[in-house]
Amino acid sequence: MSGEPRDLIATASETVGPFFHFGLATDLSLGVIADRSALGEHITLRVTVTDGDAAPVPDGLIELWQVDAGGAAASPPGPGSPPLPFRGFGRLATGADGGCEFKTVRPGPATGGQEPGQAAHINVCLFARGLLRHLYTRIYFDGDPGLGADPVLALVPPARRDTLLARPDPAQPHSWRFDIRLQGQGETVFFDL
Repeated sequence: MSGEPRDLIATASETVGPFFHFGLATDLSLGVIADRSALGEHITLRVTVTDGDAAPVPDGLIELWQVDAGGAAASPPGPGSPPLPFRGFGRLATGADGGCEFKTVRPGPATGGQEPGQAAHINVCLFARGLLRHLYTRIYFDGDPGLGADPVLALVPPARRDTLLARPDPAQPHSWRFDIRLQGQGETVFFDL
């Protein structure tokens, strides 16, 4: 067997990893949700995942879905069409520090297909070792005036809402940080979808 090439196949979704990086996280361009020509406030969003002991999760996979700066969902390009400046979707693996960075635009309040009154947010799906099912959460933006009226955020106990807030990074202009804590003190709120 030595010296023969091995075929790599993805592990079944009901099996706990290690499982994703060679199959789903090889395209680093998926970290660019909006290119420089997209309209809106361009931001870098750093997402960091830690476990219950506050140790980084270096083998997680983060998927993001969002609307554009005007609150509209992205439309897929037609066959043979050039890529659109705004995709609305991103996927990256976490690194040794448990983090990854997405280039995007700050979303506007959703305008179609969602319950009215939702504050600007980004939907998150997290895959990681030890999880039998992926986890869903949301990223809201600290200081957004729409937070008080958001019907989904209103379902979260007030003392836990801050776990859903991205905060500006004072060291980096136009950068936001969002920390996902899988369990323990400050555990991120996850939604049962």
